[in-house]
Amino acid sequence: MQDFKTLDRAEIVDMVLIGVRDVLEQADRPIPDDLGETTHLIGKQSILDSLGMVTLIVDLEQKIEEEYDIALTLADDRAMSQKNSPFLTIQSLTDYICMLIAEEQQDG
Repeated sequence: MQDFKTLDRAEIVDMVLIGVRDVLEQADRPIPDDLGETTHLIGKQSILDSLGMVTLIVDLEQKIEEEYDIALTLADDRAMSQKNSPFLTIQSLTDYICMLIAEEQQDG
């Protein structure tokens, strides 16, 4: 059995927040003062454009593989078919990532 790093939601939140900050900095866009779990990633109130969202997803997939030794695909049919998009806010993305990691660790 593989030794998995213990899932810590706070670490995932930090990972997503850092990823969002990095994408905004790379695009030379302002980082909101109130950046947090309620920040919208898609939709009318979003802080990322489509390229920024793709960059964030790819970066997070790489960081998750490095930190948790789990290869996840965040933007797949499962994510796209959900009634409420897991990409709507930092909180919903964090919850989705935590769920996927927990499933992988359980199956592993």
